[in-house]
Amino acid sequence: MQFKNNTDYDIVGLGEVMLRLSPPDKEKISQSETFDKNAGGSELNVVSGAAMLGVRSAIITKLPKNKMGHFIRNKIRYGNVSDDYIIYDHSPQKRLGLYYYESGAYPRKSSVIYDRANSSMCSLSVSDLPDDIYGKTKIFHVSSITMALSPVLKETTLTLIRKFKEAGAYISFDVNYRAALWSEEEAKKVVESIFPYVDFLFVSEETSRRMLQRKGTLEEIMQGYANDYGCTLIATTRREAVSPTRHNFNSKIYMNGQFYEEKPYNNIEVIDRIGSGDAYLAGVLYGLIKYGTPEKAIEIGNALSAVKNTVLGDMSASSIEEIESVIQSHKATGHQDEMIR
Repeated sequence: MQFKNNTDYDIVGLGEVMLRLSPPDKEKISQSETFDKNAGGSELNVVSGAAMLGVRSAIITKLPKNKMGHFIRNKIRYGNVSDDYIIYDHSPQKRLGLYYYESGAYPRKSSVIYDRANSSMCSLSVSDLPDDIYGKTKIFHVSSITMALSPVLKETTLTLIRKFKEAGAYISFDVNYRAALWSEEEAKKVVESIFPYVDFLFVSEETSRRMLQRKGTLEEIMQGYANDYGCTLIATTRREAVSPTRHNFNSKIYMNGQFYEEKPYNNIEVIDRIGSGDAYLAGVLYGLIKYGTPEKAIEIGNALSAVKNTVLGDMSASSIEEIESVIQSHKATGHQDEMIR
């Protein structure tokens, strides 16, 4: 795998960054008097997770020019992500999208309430960005969530994918279907139109079978994306939710005509599962950039996802040293120390 040399960034992501409001101590939204405030967004979680591991990342997003926008900007910086391509909305209609997250405990499931319609991000256009951005990164990452937010943003996303591809960047795409944002029919049409541009494809088995209507075994489905569209890497995660606070996690990668898999992370103690799928993508992309092998990509992706479940907030907060230690423990047999000291 040959990435571009001497780019300003290793990964540039495009996506909305929202305000996350969460009741403390597993309270229900309907009973809580206070909320913890944080930043959240799929693409930010990816580029931040990879940046914390040690690559250079930036986010393209649009925020209201007010104190809430500044709060999100500061969180982006805290995530070790460049704010060079934050666009500020000065219009009277400016607003920050937000969501409420209620953490569950068996038998009560976790739940999310979105309030993001007509946010500032929905009006982002290609003309908002400098012309020289397209040659500045090795990987451009986006999810289908971004294309579903507004017609304007859909066209902007499609144009950026083409422009970054033409400039020599690898395209990373997370299908990440959300039924609350658009229908399966509309999503399928739009998503399939960009598959020919995609190098690194992240898609769940459920989404492949249901929304994309792919047939056959999981392995046949994954091979199909490579055969039909020329995708370099196809990754599928598999999460088993034993309870809201106890998960098992594994993934499978198809690359270079081979499948890659390792033993699952079982009995993960879940503190906050939001962003754990994005952490997986961050680890895989980091592994590809630093090592260029699917073996390292899946190791780091699985470990980063597992650890993210144990961390509050949307964004991963792990160094590569911590993740390598987790990988070593995951592979070890026999007695292990209970504490690092």
